[in-house]
Amino acid sequence: MNRRSVIKLAGATALAAPFTLRGANAQGGTVRIGVVGPRTGVMASGAAVSHFPNFKLWEHEVNSAGGLKLKGGQKKVELIEYDDRSQPGETIKSVERLAAQDKVDFIMPVYGTGYNLAAAPVYAKYGYPQVTQAAVTDQIDTLTQRYPSLFFVQGSTTSFASSAANVLKKLKDEGKIGNKVAIVNVADAFGIELANAGQPIFQQAGFDIVYDKSYPLGTQDYAPVMKAAKAANPDAFVAWSYPPDTFGLAEQAKIEGLNVKAYYSAVAVAYPAFRAKYGASIENVLGAGGIQDSPAIREYYRKHKEVTGVDADYWASPLYYTFLQILTQTFEAVGSFDRDAITRHLKTHTFKAVIGDVDIRKQKLDRYWTVGQWQDGFFHAVAGVGFTDYKPVRLKTGWA
Repeated sequence: MNRRSVIKLAGATALAAPFTLRGANAQGGTVRIGVVGPRTGVMASGAAVSHFPNFKLWEHEVNSAGGLKLKGGQKKVELIEYDDRSQPGETIKSVERLAAQDKVDFIMPVYGTGYNLAAAPVYAKYGYPQVTQAAVTDQIDTLTQRYPSLFFVQGSTTSFASSAANVLKKLKDEGKIGNKVAIVNVADAFGIELANAGQPIFQQAGFDIVYDKSYPLGTQDYAPVMKAAKAANPDAFVAWSYPPDTFGLAEQAKIEGLNVKAYYSAVAVAYPAFRAKYGASIENVLGAGGIQDSPAIREYYRKHKEVTGVDADYWASPLYYTFLQILTQTFEAVGSFDRDAITRHLKTHTFKAVIGDVDIRKQKLDRYWTVGQWQDGFFHAVAGVGFTDYKPVRLKTGWA
């Protein structure tokens, strides 16, 4: 689905049909928090790693501590969840229902770039701050001017595309790889925007784009894409991909023997499941995200696994937890769910989080990782914004 189609869906604000509901009958001692995301459909695999588990962890931690410390006393959290079935129209309907019918105290961000953009008018209509995490776009400045209560806890499309290009350019300038690159993208808002931003960036970095292909969201057969990419004889491969295609492209790269020295794919390279599926063969694969190792990060991974039964990923998961820490500190500082007061607090304060001191006063996070690489079983950050300590990039040496 292209961006125009996604944005047009923002006008479809009819009430949602029934979905799976948890916690609709919240008791008086609780606050009701809405969560929308894909339990089913093509986006479900990603949300099952990064989206839903972090809300479960947050609910567990808050309630284990006795609840949020508000002016009227401590109140425990009750989540109301809807499955948007990986359909932007259903995302809009679900957010509308949470606001108009369920009248929840707060609505968490939805999952996916296009889905967050499509739902933004609904959050604004009802005055709910929208603190997005799983959204990467170059429209940040335009959208935050349009929606004063919209925040981004991820970077811009250009920052991710530029970082990937810079990582490869450094290898090229050092004579470690040639200048031919094959680039593919998933044809939805995320992939299209990255492809459009990335093409001139790679060209300006001195790369010859020898293959440039878009494929539909939900594609099952990646053999034609990878066969054509290999036939172009690239020195590097870049995929602006979502989880299903990240896995599918890697599988096909192994089958076809695409033995480039620099292999990059976007969402899901950071997933522990990616490493579990392909083992040591994905050593030195590059992808979106990455993380800097620290005791705080290790403790977060331990708690995440213990509470949710799911391994957190090495990109979005810690940033999800970061924005939840930001919100917790804000809810308790404001002492209520006064939406205007929450927005003002986010715009006037800095916060301490699992990734360090963070600032969202300009309606966008001031630090995040952009490129990671699997090295010795850990997806280390090799590039980012606002950080200085990165692992040196290694060359990939086949898929054996």
